[in-house]
Amino acid sequence: MMQQRKYSKTPFVWSGLFLAALLLVCLSGRKPEKGDVMAGRATADDAGAGSSHFANSIAANPISWMSVEEAAGKLQQEQRPVLIDLYTTWCGWCRQMDKRTYSNKKVAEYLQDKFYPVRVDAETHAAITWGGRTYQFNPQYRSNEFAMYLTHGRLEFPTTIIIAPGQEPQAIPGFLEPKDLELLVKYFGEGAYRTTSFDDYQKSFKASW
Repeated sequence: MMQQRKYSKTPFVWSGLFLAALLLVCLSGRKPEKGDVMAGRATADDAGAGSSHFANSIAANPISWMSVEEAAGKLQQEQRPVLIDLYTTWCGWCRQMDKRTYSNKKVAEYLQDKFYPVRVDAETHAAITWGGRTYQFNPQYRSNEFAMYLTHGRLEFPTTIIIAPGQEPQAIPGFLEPKDLELLVKYFGEGAYRTTSFDDYQKSFKASW
């Protein structure tokens, strides 16, 4: 089972899109088994090694990942959905998703064309500015407050975050194969979210990845 940390005692009412997406993942995506995700956490001393390992795994990735600040700047020029790959350096399935999904040519080309793709280490100590607010690392939760904002306080890795212009972040937790990701990104990338419910879009959607 993927590691999950809950930070809020207040029940969160998930959106219809999140529930539909989660159902899709449960039915069609490969779910991690016990032992698939590294149980240990990177410490301050070994974080460098973990970061280097993850950086090496994405060296050949065809996606030109942006920082949060870079994406915010791009939004001032052209409105597009933002896709955030939320990961940690100790997460084995984060590396698998990078290797098997984000390195897929069709996935990479589509994200580059329709989205501002961003990669965020949920445990980064660096300050992150988004929407006029600056988020800091929170030692109590051992995570950056930006990651907690994106996931509504429910962290699971990897998590794919989609932020459509003018909307709140939609968090889809878990490993996604290209075919699973295709439905989600095309719903936003083609602008269907403006006029069509996710359930209706899913009924007529035909995957090609």
